[in-house]
Amino acid sequence: MPKTATSRYDVAEHLRTPEEMAAYLEASLEEANGDAAFIAKALGDIARAKGMSQVARDAGLSRESLYKALSGERVPGFDTIIKIVSALGLKLHAEAAH
Repeated sequence: MPKTATSRYDVAEHLRTPEEMAAYLEASLEEANGDAAFIAKALGDIARAKGMSQVARDAGLSRESLYKALSGERVPGFDTIIKIVSALGLKLHAEAAH
C-alpha cells in the first residue's frame, strides 16, 4: 500500500477575503475564553495571510516586532492590537452579552 503524504495545515493559506478573515477573528474571539495570547496568534494567522511585511508597514511596526507580538507566546499591548487590527482592514466591535 503506498504511503500517503501529509502536510501541516496552515489556516493562513485559506484566509483569502476580508470576510473570511473577519469570520476567523470572530470565531477566535469566541473560542479564546479570555486568552489574549490565543487572540494574538489568530491575528498572526490573518497577518500571514495578508503578508507580514505589508501589515507591519501599515501598523507602523517592524516586521520582527510584529512576529513577536503575534507569536502567541506573549500578550501584546492593546494599543498594538488596535494598530494591527486596523492594518488588517478589520474592526473590533462590542455587543451586549446575553
